[in-house]
Amino acid sequence: MSLISILSITNHSSNFYTWLIHSLAMAVPKVVKELIEAFERLPGVGPKSAQRLTYYLLHAPKEEAEKLAAAAIAMKEKTVICQTCFNISEQNPCEFDTDPGRDHATILVVEDPLDVLAVEKTSYRGLYHILHGSISPLQNIGPDELHMREILPRLRDGSVTEVILATNPTMEGEATAMYMDRLIKPLGIKVTRIARGLPVGGDLEYADETTLSKSLEGRKEY
Repeated sequence: MSLISILSITNHSSNFYTWLIHSLAMAVPKVVKELIEAFERLPGVGPKSAQRLTYYLLHAPKEEAEKLAAAAIAMKEKTVICQTCFNISEQNPCEFDTDPGRDHATILVVEDPLDVLAVEKTSYRGLYHILHGSISPLQNIGPDELHMREILPRLRDGSVTEVILATNPTMEGEATAMYMDRLIKPLGIKVTRIARGLPVGGDLEYADETTLSKSLEGRKEY
């Protein structure tokens, strides 16, 4: 087969695939395509997941789609950022800061509001301080972009005796914890870091070197 014939076939194949993709795109209604694209903008949702969600809503009862839309709008309209701990709430100050049954002598510092949901499943019943991120020079996120210094007014009246740093065990989380430690220590308040190590039910042989090292460093009397 001559080179010209091969190039001709390749050109026709390329044109066919271009036509096919264009035809498939044209076959999807505009409103459906727009919803797929909207889902794709959500974190952790890829093209396939976005399509599945869209076509699920397409075949679901109209009331279900209306409930989803109403819940999203209500969330945006009714939630605020607590100006004390910077958690997401429906009131300011939030229910944690106004609850007399919680331990107001302890503040646990986390990176994101989702971390609060995780900690609330434990026995911890103190207060929180949400930074809304972590220090990340590569993303141009420094202390000024986070709610770090906003914790200082909460510590100056002497009612807080311990601040627990519960940032993630990543390079960014460690840098954030170190900064918070240097920020709070001059006030004479106890600063602790959450323990790290082996998960419950884990096997030593599968643990990495760093995890084992942290487990040994954080050992306590049995």
